[in-house]
This record gives sequence, C-alpha cells and structure tokens, in this order.
Amino acid sequence: MNIAITGASGFIGRRLTDRLSAVGHTVRAISVREEPPPEKLAGTGAVIHLAGEPVSQRWTPEVKRRIRDSRVQGTLNLIRPLSTVSERPSVLVSASAIGIYGDRGSEVLTETSSPGNGFLAEVCREWEAQADLAKPLGMRVVKIRIGIVLGKSGGALAKMLPAFRYFAGGRLGSGTQWMSWVHLDDLVELMRYAVEHPLRGVVNGTAPNPVTNREFTAELASALSRPAIVPVPKFALKLAFGEMGEILTQSQRVLPRAALASGFHFSYPDLGPALRNLLA
Repeated sequence: MNIAITGASGFIGRRLTDRLSAVGHTVRAISVREEPPPEKLAGTGAVIHLAGEPVSQRWTPEVKRRIRDSRVQGTLNLIRPLSTVSERPSVLVSASAIGIYGDRGSEVLTETSSPGNGFLAEVCREWEAQADLAKPLGMRVVKIRIGIVLGKSGGALAKMLPAFRYFAGGRLGSGTQWMSWVHLDDLVELMRYAVEHPLRGVVNGTAPNPVTNREFTAELASALSRPAIVPVPKFALKLAFGEMGEILTQSQRVLPRAALASGFHFSYPDLGPALRNLLA
C-alpha cells in the first residue's frame, strides 16, 4: 500500500517509516506547514498524520501558538487537499495525545472518558475535531491518543537518562502521579494495525499497565543499576520549565481498551521488560 506520512522525520515518524517499509508498504513523506498539492496525496491508500511542534519546551505565548497551530491548522492543511482528490485514501490515522484527559489523579481513563481541562486538553480537542473532518469525505478516521513514548534514541527516555546515569535521578514531585507510557515499537505497530484493520474513532496509544512516577523511577534506576535518591520538587520543575513544568506532575491513568478489544497485542505491556529492552 502507498502510505503518506506527515512528521516522517520525527522521533516516531522515522521508526514508523522504517517499519512500514520493512513490511512492504511504500511510504511518502509530506509536509503540512502549508497545504500540500493534491497530487502529493493522489494514489495513496492511507495517511498517517504525526506532524506537530514539540511540547517539551518552555511555553512562551509564541511557543503555545506554534503548538496549537501546528496541530490544528496543520491538520486542516491536510484535510483541504484530501477533499479535492478524486480517489481518496481509505483511512486517516491521526495522532492525538493523552493530554486531552487533563490532570485526573487515580481515575481510570479509557477512550470513553470525557476530556479534561487545560491548554493541552483544549489543543487536543481542536486537533481531533479537525481530523474528524475526513469522515464526511468517506474516510475511516482513527485518532490515536499517544502517551509517554519510550524509545532508544529521542523521546522522554532520552531526556531522563543523563540524570540517572550520573546518580542524580529521582521522582518528580510527590511521585504519586500516574504515567501512561508506551514502547515506541508498540506504538508504531499500533499505527500500522490501525491502517490494516477496521479500527475507527479514539484509540489510546498507551501500554496496558501504567505506573506511578515513583514506580517508573524505581524501574528505571533498577534497569540502569543506579540509585534514585534525588527527588525533584514541584517548584523546581516550575522554575525550570515554567507552565510546561506543571505537565510533568499531572496524573493520567490511561488504559488502551479499544486496542485490546480489537485484538491488538502489545509486545511490551509491562515497564520493566520494556526498559530492559530499550537499555540493552
């Protein structure tokens, strides 16, 4: 199948491109900074939309504008040319994020849970609404709400490793907040599965077994054979990262019920084996 991917040069996009190519698909990278010409989308059987400004940076007003516009306007830039293609792709798999749920404590969150509050929740709601504009075009739409992605290079794990390797790792804030993580390879396989199987609607892109930040810290320290004795207080995160620092102590206990109900198999449902694989 010919598959168009936005954000193909990113952390997730690179791995997804390699995997799709390895199983015989033809991958076409497209940009949505501006509307791509319709001929770029002609002849494709599926579109996977990943493009977006990185969230992990200090949120100035300009950065927040870029975060929103890259997702909301970027998705609209994709939908408009799709509406003019005579033979449209059959499916749009669009990234979203578990940030849509907001800070929810220990509440178990599934695909049927209501959106929460805050900047990221608002962005995700608008983002998903733009993706849904592909439905009237006759396309099957899958919105994958991505959790904390763990990979060998890049992503959240790469940012954590230096502190732990130099014996300066520890929990964030109280450590009681839930972290809904996913191994990069499982996320990539879920996106491929969404293209090849009749999934539709919201799908949580997280492993079946979320952990608290305290548990995550202990597992990572164990995998590195390092202690985890330097907690980072909440006020320090706010000083270092501003408003974005608050996201690091938000709690989201997300379960991938839609993926599991569809028959999808996670190779790394538990954190310990996932970290050992990534750090081997």
